[in-house]
Amino acid sequence: MKRFLNLILYILAVHVSALIITGLFRLVLFISSYHQLTPEAMSDKALALLAFIHGIWFDNVIGCYILLLPLTIAVVCGVCNYYGKALFRFFTIFFSTFYGVVYLISASDMPYFAYFFKHINSSIFEWFGYAGTTAGMILGESAYYLSIGLYFLFMVIFVFWIVFLARYFRKRCAGFTLFPFWKRGVAFVFGACLIGLCVFGIRGRTGYNPIKVSAAYFCQDAFLNQLGVSPTFNLLTSVMDDMRPENKYLHLMDEQEAISKAQAFLNRPGEADISPLAVHRYASKTDSMQHRRPNVVLIMMESMSCGFMKHFGQSESLTPFLDSLYTRSLSFRNFYSAGIHTNHGLYATLYSFPAMMKRNLMKGSVIPRYSGLPTVLKENGYHNLFFMTHEGQYDNMNAFFRTNGFDEVFSQEDYPADKVVNSFGVQDDFLYDYAIPVLNRRAATGQPFFATLLSISNHPPYVIPPYFHPKTSEPETQIVEYADWALRKFFTEARKQPWFDNTIFVLEGDHGKLVGDAECELPQSYNHIPLMIYSSQITPEEINSFGGQVDIQPTVLGMLNIDYLQNNFGVDLLREERPCMFYTADNMIVGRNDSLLFLYNYETQQEFTYRTDNGKLVTVPMDDGFLPLKEYSFSMLQSAEYLVKHGKTVNSLEVTQKQIQ
Repeated sequence: MKRFLNLILYILAVHVSALIITGLFRLVLFISSYHQLTPEAMSDKALALLAFIHGIWFDNVIGCYILLLPLTIAVVCGVCNYYGKALFRFFTIFFSTFYGVVYLISASDMPYFAYFFKHINSSIFEWFGYAGTTAGMILGESAYYLSIGLYFLFMVIFVFWIVFLARYFRKRCAGFTLFPFWKRGVAFVFGACLIGLCVFGIRGRTGYNPIKVSAAYFCQDAFLNQLGVSPTFNLLTSVMDDMRPENKYLHLMDEQEAISKAQAFLNRPGEADISPLAVHRYASKTDSMQHRRPNVVLIMMESMSCGFMKHFGQSESLTPFLDSLYTRSLSFRNFYSAGIHTNHGLYATLYSFPAMMKRNLMKGSVIPRYSGLPTVLKENGYHNLFFMTHEGQYDNMNAFFRTNGFDEVFSQEDYPADKVVNSFGVQDDFLYDYAIPVLNRRAATGQPFFATLLSISNHPPYVIPPYFHPKTSEPETQIVEYADWALRKFFTEARKQPWFDNTIFVLEGDHGKLVGDAECELPQSYNHIPLMIYSSQITPEEINSFGGQVDIQPTVLGMLNIDYLQNNFGVDLLREERPCMFYTADNMIVGRNDSLLFLYNYETQQEFTYRTDNGKLVTVPMDDGFLPLKEYSFSMLQSAEYLVKHGKTVNSLEVTQKQIQ
């Protein structure tokens, strides 16, 4: 019986050791993100302790998943009186493999959390299709070295420790002794109880439902609420949620109710044979630009949050050019990205469809057709060009954009190999320098052009070129300085070109980035981005009404005074006004207006409500005042899901041709 108990003690010793290692990862995350704590949380040390207790709770769930098979094998072997060397060798390999994966996820979670202020989730698998790019990003950014080093350090310690435990308990189990039948029965009952406890540990709680991420949320501090969640648990449940049939289609409200509300909010009666949100926009017959259409240049700046600009409160002068351009442009103060990934920004900006949580709707072998800014401009005689820094297949961009209105796509494959600086290709200033002569050739044809330039430098791994000399000391701010400098350089060169004065420049962030400390479950800096529309023919003005990336298409087409069929979720920000704005961030849905902020976690179905007080967010209870924000956001997203599902993202040229026929 003693040998059986020693075998069980060995299994439990490994389990406890693994919990200690995952706890150390959590401690490192806590220390590295300590500045995210609110003053109240800093003054109440018990809150941090509770977060770590929640962490042990969630880590134990993952540990019990791993423990179940070895524990079952140990009970069977104990009842059969087998304690051979092969048994302990199997346990060592098993625990090393599975906890190696757990520690890898925990290590990867630290830079992911620092960047997104959320734990690693199934959206990470979007990167797996780009192994070279991902590896280059990880190995090329020094900020990730701590996580890599901790992984190898903790993994080596853990493996050596469990090898020591295996040898120690193997000796205590050595030798052969008779095992009477009644003792076998006791061992079986005891072992069955332990297996039952392990299954209970997987379930995590005694309630009707097993443990969910929402169980970690216990206070008003957004960081401490997330600290208690196991990264492995979060990733596992996120993947499982994605696999459920009901989660493959967004369910926020009844489809028809959502469409009716969206029609009312957008003032769109729809057209039955096209789409419930389709409407024809007709140009003014007095438009003087019809004879000489302006070119359009759209610049999407990687991770350019408003928080980096002095105009929005940044203390350091990181973006002197953008701040200057803001005052000389048609600028939008309350403008928000559709999501927190580049594919969301492109999808929403060019085709006016909102980001559908974490999904990348540009991927897939069957590429849907959309009515968007490129397709409408192409129908009106424009030649469309897309410039990116990285490989053309990244996020399926080359195939998707060529299918949906772009005539030419320039990518890493087109640039000299010696100009590629990291896994994301070339740097911003090279991209801009490359684009100028291409645009000159297009302008020389006399045909108007629409060019989209997607920058990348403000994304890890940060590469500061030796010829640029930043004023700040941190790479995270130096790269913002560089991105602004490269943009100034582009405009300086563009001003020399004959097409400059007949061009409308649209500048925006593809999404934001964490700037400063997180003030809520979804920091506002992730989605609050600048939008500037500049032209020598445009009178500068700052517009304070709400808008988002889905509004760029109708706003620009309205400025160009073009006939088109609108079949999306945008409004012309110069002629219409949104009562509020909505956007998403992986698992979070947001609705906001001048005074209220509503956040909804789709996975946990939790609601977070804030009131704006002198620019600061104050937590308040959910009340009827937030219902219009919830209704607006839910109806827009559910309607978008309906249009995508039923193939009503129709290309306007196809509709026109069908009507002619």
